[in-house]
Amino acid sequence: MQALWMVLASLFFASMSVCIKFASAHFNTLEMVCWRGAIGMVFLAALCQAQGVSLRTAVPMMHLWRSVIGVASLATWFYAIAHLPLATAMTLNYMSGVWVAAFLVGGTLVMGRLQDIGRQGPIVLTVMSGFVGVVLMLQPTIAQDQLFAGLIGLLSGLGAAFAYLQVAALGRVGEPEARTVFYFSMGAAVAGAVGMLFTGMSPWTWPHALWLLPIGLLAALGQLCMTKAYTHGATLVVANLQYSGIVFSALFGLFLFGDQIPWIGWAGMALIISSGIAATFLRARAIANPPAEEH
Repeated sequence: MQALWMVLASLFFASMSVCIKFASAHFNTLEMVCWRGAIGMVFLAALCQAQGVSLRTAVPMMHLWRSVIGVASLATWFYAIAHLPLATAMTLNYMSGVWVAAFLVGGTLVMGRLQDIGRQGPIVLTVMSGFVGVVLMLQPTIAQDQLFAGLIGLLSGLGAAFAYLQVAALGRVGEPEARTVFYFSMGAAVAGAVGMLFTGMSPWTWPHALWLLPIGLLAALGQLCMTKAYTHGATLVVANLQYSGIVFSALFGLFLFGDQIPWIGWAGMALIISSGIAATFLRARAIANPPAEEH
């Protein structure tokens, strides 16, 4: 039952994407990144105080790197949401699981352990299937002159994969999740504010500006539910329940925005989801059963 927190987290993130879609008609990407970070930072500072978690950290450079890659992923994802159907933008961002599997295969090649590639054949096939799914999903975007937005969405998934690896590294050195998310939110607020010096600020019109508030709150709530799920639920189940966010986004896109995705796009989406799920199980098995060392 604890793993169902991930379903709730996915619902929060999908709902956030709806708010981004509405807000994108009135604010540029960097403005939304800034306010998402600022609102989340206030919320998480209050949470840290309530939980007795100090904001002082012994690994500031790790937080800085996590913020750099996380903000880059966040900005590209927000851009994709604004210019693509919701389900497409969400699925491309969730390619992160396939990217991590690709890193595993790439790391094996770099280390020169060619004998291990044979053992990782299923992971290689999973990665290839995931990228075939991307090609299928991008076909409709090409037909609708949205290829650039599609590639940006793909980059958001790559950035998310790097960010997840850094979050895991922070967890291994004992950083509380609330503190990690606080510094990420701070990074988003600062980066967005600096970016606005060059892009300018959009005029605030009411009630359109109110869309900025739920973006920050829903993102923070989604992070907290996701953390609870990974802390108390079965990791494999939790990791795969995140794909429920694609289902929520598809329904929101269909009923709220009238998104029409052709069958080839749905086929690509299904292939990416199945590849992500397979990659999760295969990576877990690889970690549980590492190859024997050659002597």
